[in-house]
Amino acid sequence: MQLDKPSSPQDGADRRTFLKTGTAGAVAAAGFPAILRAADISNSIKVGLVGCGGRGTGAASQALRADDYSVLTSVADIAESQIDRCLQSLKRAMKDQADAKVKVESSNRFLGLDAYQKVIDSGVDVVLLATPPGFRPKQYQAAVAAGKHLFVEKPVAVDAPGVRLVLEQTEIARQKKLNVVAGFCWRYSNYIEETFNQVLGGRIGDIVAYYATYYTTPVKPMPPASTRPAGMSDVEWQIRNWYNFTYLCGDGLVEQAVHSVDKVAWAMRDLPPISCEAVGGRQIPAEGGNIYDHMEVNYLYPNNVRAFVGQRQIPGCHNENADYIMGTKGVCTIGRGPLPRIEGENPWTFEGQKNDMYQHEHDVLFAAIRQNKGINDGKRMAESTLLAIMGRMAAYTGQTITWEQALNSQEKLFPDDLDWNGSFEPPPLALPGKTKFV
Repeated sequence: MQLDKPSSPQDGADRRTFLKTGTAGAVAAAGFPAILRAADISNSIKVGLVGCGGRGTGAASQALRADDYSVLTSVADIAESQIDRCLQSLKRAMKDQADAKVKVESSNRFLGLDAYQKVIDSGVDVVLLATPPGFRPKQYQAAVAAGKHLFVEKPVAVDAPGVRLVLEQTEIARQKKLNVVAGFCWRYSNYIEETFNQVLGGRIGDIVAYYATYYTTPVKPMPPASTRPAGMSDVEWQIRNWYNFTYLCGDGLVEQAVHSVDKVAWAMRDLPPISCEAVGGRQIPAEGGNIYDHMEVNYLYPNNVRAFVGQRQIPGCHNENADYIMGTKGVCTIGRGPLPRIEGENPWTFEGQKNDMYQHEHDVLFAAIRQNKGINDGKRMAESTLLAIMGRMAAYTGQTITWEQALNSQEKLFPDDLDWNGSFEPPPLALPGKTKFV
């Protein structure tokens, strides 16, 4: 995965200077939207993509649409075929703008576990992080150290040490005035934002309970060991099946249902809970892997407010992705019907046109870069991730876990050094009552 010829340090400084001053100031004063007129901007924003799967490809497409002069110049992945599919898809999506928008030279296609650093060093202005989340903290640290603006997919870590590193680096990013946008996409949905404005504005009274469901099918079931190609290393096999290993994905609650967990955090004004308890396990046997296929977490907040998150990834079951927010004056329901609604003393239904929340994330990011505006989602993206990790800890151990315990946990799932050709033995499937909190 590689870009065009890396820019010199002076080139990078000149580009950053332009983005902070020059035309950006005029654009900010004029109030231009994220997609800027060609007559107003003469300098490109170079984009580097780390992780060329479906989500990474989607993020790159949205980044290229967010600014008239955003250009993809560098990509990284573990597989050449994945890069090929990604670039082909992007060129189709960009249509007649493909040559101007997708400018990834062969020397800027980087392969391997260290490819992210090569993208960062290639002269890009913005880095899109879309690899399995176990890799995220270290990649985030490297991008912040290099002074890059960031789009960071959710979740941002799989363990508490990773969360602490992200929180530390977020403060450094803030000091450097770097823009950081998180892939917690519901925060960028206009109709969900308006719904939470209604809820937090008192339309349902005081919140007393929140029930969120994330019941779906497996993202990527673990294949039989007999299908593993001869000579493939443990690490490669695990990464190619990353969704089945906690050190790579964090488990279903952390990797997928974290969207629901993030909405709980939003409703609780991003203040942490006191503690949580959880149940869960593996109902459908799988050959290899160590994640649960179902969990339910009970979070305790101040004033005896409770939040419940149910997560399941088993075929043939009832599927639902919904939120039920119960207050003293009414109930808000999201996901059971085409539009959110509030029933009770002050009924309400969202009226208006829904935006594309995935696109809006990037529109906001690139507008902030152009306007030297400054946006940083780092703290809440890290804390919502920890909220999900906390629930997994409670389910895996069978213990009550406090917020302070979760934040200060020493359990390190993701290894410091991972060798593509090497061996790595993840911990066995957790057994509540036997698996210890670390």
